[in-house]
Amino acid sequence: MENYAHVIPYEVILQVADANEIPAGVKLIQAPSVWNKTKGKGITVAVLDTGCDSKHSDLQEQIVGGRNFTDDDGYNPDIFQDYNGHGTHVAGTIAARQNDNGVIGVAPEASLLIVKVLNKNGSGQYDWIIKGINYAIEQKADIISMSLGGPNDLPELYQAIKKAIANNILVVCAAGNEGDGDDSTDEFAYPGCYNEVISVGAINLERRSSDFTNSHNEIDLVAPGEKIISTYLNGKYATLSGTSMAAPHVSGALALIKDLTNNSFGRQLSESELFAQLIKRTVPLGFSPKLEGNGLIYLTVLEHLTNVFEQENRMLVLNAQ
Repeated sequence: MENYAHVIPYEVILQVADANEIPAGVKLIQAPSVWNKTKGKGITVAVLDTGCDSKHSDLQEQIVGGRNFTDDDGYNPDIFQDYNGHGTHVAGTIAARQNDNGVIGVAPEASLLIVKVLNKNGSGQYDWIIKGINYAIEQKADIISMSLGGPNDLPELYQAIKKAIANNILVVCAAGNEGDGDDSTDEFAYPGCYNEVISVGAINLERRSSDFTNSHNEIDLVAPGEKIISTYLNGKYATLSGTSMAAPHVSGALALIKDLTNNSFGRQLSESELFAQLIKRTVPLGFSPKLEGNGLIYLTVLEHLTNVFEQENRMLVLNAQ
């Protein structure tokens, strides 16, 4: 049995020194349309990955803490610096701040808890990941985001995830990039195919299913995962592709949804209730459920349906008159 999990394989397309844009993926899921109501303030997302460039101008104010569980820096728990780039890119998609420069994340006022469970090579022992999940639970994170996976269904990993769920923490995982574009074949990566996690597949910016995205019956929804620009090492930016890039769109979206629903319901919703609120904000794209689950995360779908309902009611009233 392989004793390591890894970053979900991904492709680095381009690195640049500067950027100044709302990324196309953030726009595609309609995040800017809800920023007048919430930007995720007060919601903490634990990013279990390769660490983070904590001095990046788009991220440094979002980071509220972190811990290193890997062999980098001599196992020093207080140094959670990213030497790979993957974790910094994921963090930026979730919560890069709005500062009139660089890029903007889905939830630009959410807090980031950096939990380094993969080393500079993008590899991590399952024990590191389990410790990272338990740390996120102890720190009372609202959401755990994991763009990582491996071939092994490890009982201890599964138990840690179920413990997080029992503590009302939403667990978001990349589905994996071993897909072949054929929905009749299944490709599994753990923890992304556990029923308890929110498993995220990838589409491109034209809303077509990505050829590399894993397909199976546990896919919950899809998000943009091709040609995604976000924060990168040394204060730079990079364009990457993979389900690793799709999952943080959903993690950021959940930060917005959790804040919205806390305000509208006047209470903290349970993990299952928040999952239901997430699925209500999806639109089907016409692919097999094994590829797209419930469809694309689309944050304004409920607002759109409300407007349609109100218009239909007005028409009924006019017709009655």
